[in-house]
Amino acid sequence: MTRVLYPGSFDPIHNGHLEIIATASRLFDHVVVAAMRNLQKGEPLFTLDERREMLEESVAKFGNVTVTMFASLVVDLSQELEADFIVKGLRAVSDFESELQMAQMNHKISGVDTLFIPSTSGNSFLASKLIREITRFGGDVSTMVPEAVAKRLQEKYQS
Repeated sequence: MTRVLYPGSFDPIHNGHLEIIATASRLFDHVVVAAMRNLQKGEPLFTLDERREMLEESVAKFGNVTVTMFASLVVDLSQELEADFIVKGLRAVSDFESELQMAQMNHKISGVDTLFIPSTSGNSFLASKLIREITRFGGDVSTMVPEAVAKRLQEKYQS
């Protein structure tokens, strides 16, 4: 059985993330989606518990995908889960540059390999940061995120 780890902040999960999850779920026996607090991305909009709920709702249709939260190195979680690979999505060349460096560092310190899954051009522009900003200014992101996420975004910015 091949198990992969798909880590990210998922603040919030969007259709580009779901595309990577769907692809990974077709390619591998088990996919673990892991959300974390990424200090480099500033203060999160959603708590880890809220992100867990949105992730679980969003991936419920996949029978081989589970969700976890973590606050450690990705490689430590991958070893704990006995993941065969780390999976990362790529939207653009700029993603490749930063993700390649991270993949090389992860391999150096743990031996775990990272596999890159490119998104389709239809999702390559999606970014959680942009989705949050559009919603904050009253824009409609309902075609970019799962329905439950769109509802939670609206609720966050109405309060």
